[in-house]
Amino acid sequence: MRALFGRIVGRYDLMNDLMTAGRHRAWRRWAVAIARADGALALDIGTGTGDFALELVRQGATRVVATDFVEPMVRAARGKTPAAGIIDVAVGDALKLPFADQTFDCLASGFLIRNVADAAAAFREMYRVLKPGGRIVCLETSRPRTLHGRALISGFGVGARVLGTLVAGDSKAYGYLPSSTARFADADELAELMEESGFSSVRYRSISLGLAAIHSGIK
Repeated sequence: MRALFGRIVGRYDLMNDLMTAGRHRAWRRWAVAIARADGALALDIGTGTGDFALELVRQGATRVVATDFVEPMVRAARGKTPAAGIIDVAVGDALKLPFADQTFDCLASGFLIRNVADAAAAFREMYRVLKPGGRIVCLETSRPRTLHGRALISGFGVGARVLGTLVAGDSKAYGYLPSSTARFADADELAELMEESGFSSVRYRSISLGLAAIHSGIK
């Protein structure tokens, strides 16, 4: 997985724009608004090139710690983010976060959970490092339940592979995205997993015709 994501760093932002028609920016704004980041010490897990961390700062976080387990992504994020002290970016594993219990006021992740080996373990780690009353937001692809939704994900898969070949020069990497989405939990199942990990007041907002969702919860 590290090698796969490491290969696409140079075209990662462009491909996000193309595959979502630029909508991923609005999705992050909505997610961070739910997190209530104003005045918070925030954690961004699976930061990629740092867009979630930047949005957390835009919406008032006083400090953001951003982690990713792909070192080339971390380097790219450091190149985009403000000076240390506002956003600190480091290599980190979502299954073994290098932070003390009850450290953060809020926590965000974008398109992370379907890529971890153990989603339940990742949520337990997130729960551990949040302060009581802290909020979690999770922007993630969602497996459609309906026939129409399955047709959409199939079409998305074809488009992702074509764009991956023409723009990123890596159809295999971008073929992974729709195939991992098709295998992943639907929005209700992901909400149940968060509740089983200890979070309360879990809810979600479906977006992009049900192909993605923003989940939230409270410790």
